[in-house]
Amino acid sequence: MLIRSPSWLPGGHAQTIWPALFARRRFGPLTRKIRERWATPDGDFIDVDRQHASSPSLPLMVLFHGLEGSSSSHYAVAFADWAAEHDLNFALPHFRGCSGELNAGPRAYHSGDHQEIDWVLRKLRQAHQRDGGHTLVAAGVSLGGNALMRWAGEHGQLALHSADAIAAICAPLDLTQSGRAIGQGLNRQIYTRMFLRSMKPKAMAKWAQHPGLFDAQKLLAARDLYEFDNVFTAPLHGFKNTDDYWLRASAKPLMKHIQLPALALNAQNDPFVPSQSLPKAHDVSPAVTLWQPQQGGHVGFAQGPWPGHVRGLPDQVGAWLLNAAGQALQPNGGVYG
Repeated sequence: MLIRSPSWLPGGHAQTIWPALFARRRFGPLTRKIRERWATPDGDFIDVDRQHASSPSLPLMVLFHGLEGSSSSHYAVAFADWAAEHDLNFALPHFRGCSGELNAGPRAYHSGDHQEIDWVLRKLRQAHQRDGGHTLVAAGVSLGGNALMRWAGEHGQLALHSADAIAAICAPLDLTQSGRAIGQGLNRQIYTRMFLRSMKPKAMAKWAQHPGLFDAQKLLAARDLYEFDNVFTAPLHGFKNTDDYWLRASAKPLMKHIQLPALALNAQNDPFVPSQSLPKAHDVSPAVTLWQPQQGGHVGFAQGPWPGHVRGLPDQVGAWLLNAAGQALQPNGGVYG
């Protein structure tokens, strides 16, 4: 793991906030994306942003975003540009309600939604194979990373039918410890407020679609993610309460069952993924590689002189994924077949 945080950006909070707001995320010309709307098996829909390489048979990189993320998130833009530079096909599936348009069904998305991950990856793999493609790699960021790792643990050897290698970036693999951490101290004042500022209005719009779906007054009174999940996320997705949701949705207990090449990248100074919650070698299967640098923050990993850039993240993770999938980067961009 070669990413180093610059000396002018010290501490986990600065390394989290600065890259998301101010660091350079674009590295090439504006790439054209095509939005596809997919009907889901339960009568709902998701939106998938696609970016095409020079040939549909070239490797496909799939990126699952984090909590309240989208294809406009800083890391998503960086990964899309990296994929374009290396002539990879790229897809970013939006979790339900995250594409800018509220989904129709009486549900949203959650950290352990491995069924949705499975459906998306199978659909993408089948389409890629029809186009003559052989290689599909996937990365998940934060919430998306936990869901992706949980999918890999749930499916074991069968996961190789849908992906060749995966990576989880700053994933809260132990949701209980991370959920507690984000609800305390400065985390509560910064990140909890930021997330609830968008999550509450979306939840209330969901209530307007499906009146009585949950207790609206309790939701409006929620002061942290624990209370929000207790009213909204947990009951809408088949969990008894927040404690049950955080326990059953965590990927860490299943990482011993992962059979495809998998990378778990977590900075030890991530403000709301405590270092003591991170998996150790004895917690995972031999197929899992652990990168746990001391610096980086939460999906930060800024590099270079002020104001910095986030190029190092797709550089390192993208190269690892392709190598694990049996591909190799060419010196001038692109991949060897």
